[in-house]
Amino acid sequence: MRPRVGQMLASTVDPTAVIVIRCPDEELEITCGGAAMVEGAGPGSAATGTAGPEPLGGSLLGKRYAAEDLGLELLCTKPGPGTLAVNGVPLPVKSAKPLPASD
Repeated sequence: MRPRVGQMLASTVDPTAVIVIRCPDEELEITCGGAAMVEGAGPGSAATGTAGPEPLGGSLLGKRYAAEDLGLELLCTKPGPGTLAVNGVPLPVKSAKPLPASD
């Protein structure tokens, strides 16, 4: 799939839904719970299967998941038990930038 900024993606194995915040102009395999995510979102929009054998770290509401080396960033709009991954590599939660010192 070639993701677009603003695109909503939903998991096919759990309730997880994300919005693409930043993405490269190339084909990527974005998965949740080991299954490819599909375009669309909403209550129960796409969950039809079961999570694969991968470790289930889960996704957290309001957290950003990023692959800095690829230039991909996703915002979780609906949490679930499946692990978000791109091209088979789990996506870590993006850390907050430290605030400057106020001397």
